[in-house]
Amino acid sequence: MRDLWLISVPLDKTSSKSVEKLKHILGKTNLASCCKFSIPELKVGILDSLLRVSDELSTLDTLIESVMTKTCQCMREVMEQARDKVTENVLANRVDMMRYVTSFQWDKAKYPTSLPLSSLVNIINKDVSQVEVELKSRAAAYRSVKASLQCLEDKLEGGLQTCSLKGIVRREDLVVSQYLTTLLVVVSRRDYMQWEMTYESLSEFVVPRSSRKLNEDGEGGIFSVTLFKRVVDEFKSKAQESKFTVRDYSFDLEEKQQQKRKELRVHKKEHCGTFVHWLKVNYNQVFIAWIHLKALRVFVESVLRYGLPVNYQALLIQSDRKFSKKLKEELSSLFVHLDPTATVSKMDVTCDIPGLSQQDYFSYICFHINTNMLELS
Repeated sequence: MRDLWLISVPLDKTSSKSVEKLKHILGKTNLASCCKFSIPELKVGILDSLLRVSDELSTLDTLIESVMTKTCQCMREVMEQARDKVTENVLANRVDMMRYVTSFQWDKAKYPTSLPLSSLVNIINKDVSQVEVELKSRAAAYRSVKASLQCLEDKLEGGLQTCSLKGIVRREDLVVSQYLTTLLVVVSRRDYMQWEMTYESLSEFVVPRSSRKLNEDGEGGIFSVTLFKRVVDEFKSKAQESKFTVRDYSFDLEEKQQQKRKELRVHKKEHCGTFVHWLKVNYNQVFIAWIHLKALRVFVESVLRYGLPVNYQALLIQSDRKFSKKLKEELSSLFVHLDPTATVSKMDVTCDIPGLSQQDYFSYICFHINTNMLELS
């Protein structure tokens, strides 16, 4: 798995030399690859506005990453048997995420550079929040259908008290007439003998020798018994006292349950198709918004840290995760001149840079782009 970092350094002479040295080191050691990350000229605004936007961007960054993670999780859940193909469906502008980031171009139609930074943040926030709300609704609807189907299938494929008897019980097994009816009784294996000895006496008007075993599993069996309709309630009560369970069964009920399962399977399949399409489209939009937000964060923090006039360069660094620690050490060494305090123990220095926590403060500006969302369960 690769790490993606967006870094920013000022365009002063020392930093420019450090950038060239960085490119030389990376080319020589294969620690990572480095390329320019294009960010257009944006409206700076006043300091108070920049500080406020910085905080808003930090919060929105967390929200977007959460929405993308949930989107990926839903896609894995819905695709079920094809989970290994989730990566193929998670694209940005019809290309994989890595290619989109490395060839990033600001979308001026969607995010006009003539707008204030706060307006750009609002556009992203509105779009992502709308996706978040709809994601919850669509996921709940899909899971409701899935749960209903699973519940019915568990019932129809479960134990003898609820399982489907289609193909097991035949019409000739059940006597249905003006006066007579046939009940199906679940009997545990250890009670087979007791059933045979007592079923005729559980109530009056039980047809002698009418019981037959129709089906069984490891726990017990289903027996039929024919009796007069008028003693059904009495028979059920006595059977319950004897630890026998009378099943409510009819061919009409069986047919309704099978039809219900068929309808739920069709409904789930339809939900699955539309939901996967929605997930693909909206992941694409949210991911694109996220990379624009990262660009905004780089711009804002560069202005706040390096000052005016705006004069910085943004770089995208790709590294194998196993080389990340070594790469950070190289970056800290090359750009230590930007803030020597960054090399001091984090316990001894206070970070006052808006939008950055104590743990992610470096002498240079750095934002991580999380690429492992597809690995989250």
